[in-house]
Amino acid sequence: MFRRILLAYDGSVEGAVALREGALLAKRCEARVFILSVIPQTPGVRMAEGVHAGAIAQHSDHYRLLLERGVARLKELGFQPVARLVVGEPVREIGKFAREVGADLVVVGHRRQNMLERWWSGPTQAYISDHIGCSLLIARNAISDEAFEAELRHASVTA
Repeated sequence: MFRRILLAYDGSVEGAVALREGALLAKRCEARVFILSVIPQTPGVRMAEGVHAGAIAQHSDHYRLLLERGVARLKELGFQPVARLVVGEPVREIGKFAREVGADLVVVGHRRQNMLERWWSGPTQAYISDHIGCSLLIARNAISDEAFEAELRHASVTA
């Protein structure tokens, strides 16, 4: 069913849930995996750069390390993921990369935001479905390491 799955990963707990759910689904579908991390270009980040030169570079190093960890984990699971780190507005960048790689599923984590966070992150955060032309899975099922490993073994046997 799904042949090309894009995992949006930011290193957060919610991103880890998306990585796990996406990996299990990709294993079951024998899908190709793509992983994207987006360094958000928010007003807060731009303001930090204005106050402290090098803030964006520091932010980039942090996201690069998170992406490398996500890629390493996927490789441990037997995938050869195509990875990309970009700077921009996350929703738009996810949509752009999904179109570029021909994804038929995008997997994202779910994070509740308060009003201030929504204001800082911009108005398009809630509309990822408007920026992609494929199915969207909002991962919310946090499972234990043991349950994940058992599911992974089961997925490998049935695939």
